[in-house]
Amino acid sequence: MIISSPDDYREAAQRRLPPFLFHYIDGGAYAEQTLRRNVEDFQAVALRQRVLKNMADLSLETRLFDETLRLPIVLAPVGLTGMFARRGEVQAARAAASRGIPFTLSTVSVCPIEEVAPAIDRPMWFQLYVLRDRGFMKDALERAKAAGVKTLVFTVDMPVPGARYRDARSGMSGPNAPVRRMVQAMTHPGWAWDVGVRGLPHDLGNVSRYLGKATGLADYIGWLGANFDPSISWKDLEWIREFWDGPMIIKGILDPQDARDAVTFGADGIVVSNHGGRQLDGVLSTARALPAVAGAVNGRLRVLVDSGIRNGLDVVRALALGADAAMIGRPFVYALAAGGEAGVANLLDLIETEIRVAMTLTGATSISAIGRDLIADA
Repeated sequence: MIISSPDDYREAAQRRLPPFLFHYIDGGAYAEQTLRRNVEDFQAVALRQRVLKNMADLSLETRLFDETLRLPIVLAPVGLTGMFARRGEVQAARAAASRGIPFTLSTVSVCPIEEVAPAIDRPMWFQLYVLRDRGFMKDALERAKAAGVKTLVFTVDMPVPGARYRDARSGMSGPNAPVRRMVQAMTHPGWAWDVGVRGLPHDLGNVSRYLGKATGLADYIGWLGANFDPSISWKDLEWIREFWDGPMIIKGILDPQDARDAVTFGADGIVVSNHGGRQLDGVLSTARALPAVAGAVNGRLRVLVDSGIRNGLDVVRALALGADAAMIGRPFVYALAAGGEAGVANLLDLIETEIRVAMTLTGATSISAIGRDLIADA
């Protein structure tokens, strides 16, 4: 199929992937209302079109945590990315590095830290959960440091797993899931050969290194679910703040008071996020939550946002609503599934073009010039 926009990659990914993988990345929690509102509410943000503003000198570069980013974008952490393309985390990280932006490796990646970090020529970011097994957390942090990781993304909105009904229906979980996944793989031979056979091993690389044995999808659902810690509070993060001497970002903020608490805690940044609508359905979309959260921190730390951003126009909308940069998850995974490293690189090129067009037609010559005054009804 012809790829002419970021949205085209979703259809291409659906064709290539076994249903259990497509619906895992495509789905949300409960009735998926927040999943839909995340997209719809960004689309509803109207921008002011300006003309005759001399846009000859336009720059998309920005500085974030002492890094220069060619685009105001970071690839978000996505679990099991290596199941969507052969050694998928490595391919996505290379594409991000080639376009001058960070890639964030998930705790529950297929490829371990030690495989991904040497594959790129810039430091990657690393995402970690608060888990019952503090030994695993310490081990992961030490290994990330040893691999040259500077920026830590701490996901705090998963004290319990969300109710993702689509996963049970698709075969990702539920009765006879392994058999259902095997049948689906057999009906998608392109994926089965390239990823299912050539992409081995299919384990949780970071977890396997710690446990000293191979892991798989059953461990992803079982080990991770058993290690979520509903008792966590800000004090449980204090030892990590002391241990980690680089930028520390708290991901999963929707409420202004939680954002103020992140400032008090000493975080360097936050991600306004509802986990892509995959946790508590019915909460605010990030487009609606972002202005109040950004106002609450008032420049005291850097604000990123994810959940619902599907293209370059959405990135500009996010910056106008108060973000310093945007994280994208689903779009890059769709592109990775459809076209590997080249697909992700092309997606980022499409997004860059869309950002340039939006900035040109709103009169913003730099990323720092994108603010609330670009919103038509601000």
